[in-house]
Amino acid sequence: MNPQAPVRAADDAWLTVVYYQFRAWRGRRPFWAGLFTLLGGVPIAYFPYADLRLGNVTLAMATTGGAGALIIGVLLITLGLALWFQQTIRVFAGVAAILLALVSIPVSNLGGFFMGFLSSMIGGALALSWAPGEPVDEEAEAQAEAEAAAKTEVPAGNPYGVPAPRDTETAHLTETTAHADGGRNSAG
Repeated sequence: MNPQAPVRAADDAWLTVVYYQFRAWRGRRPFWAGLFTLLGGVPIAYFPYADLRLGNVTLAMATTGGAGALIIGVLLITLGLALWFQQTIRVFAGVAAILLALVSIPVSNLGGFFMGFLSSMIGGALALSWAPGEPVDEEAEAQAEAEAAAKTEVPAGNPYGVPAPRDTETAHLTETTAHADGGRNSAG
């Protein structure tokens, strides 16, 4: 950013604040799982009631399972919203989304022509695999870095990090490896 360019902080600040608040909100919940599940419910509920008009010809996709497709679609949309606002039910919502997506194949025009099916399956899998993050403790992180640095130091008897026998093993130069260390065979 050019320091000499005129910047109106009042115009830019609210958009930045909204973006960071949304990003923080999104990071505390299975956002993508809810989005895929919600978007998977739309074609499942829509296609059995859709009709296409080409001039005087109407192509209707109405099926006998229209009510079942509507119920499955609405449930998937509800599960997607529930994943956003109730993170604690993510396992139930993930399993339910996968089962509803599987049921939508015979009930709702091949699961909304596989668009709703695949989206709901991905959303359910993401919901099952999501785990809430834990805040990072800066003191513990600094201590872990110090311990890692201490482990990487080269011991005095081992120049340049060349491997050597472990302390529990004794180096037997005259015996074969099968008889070294009391009959224990060690590969390294």
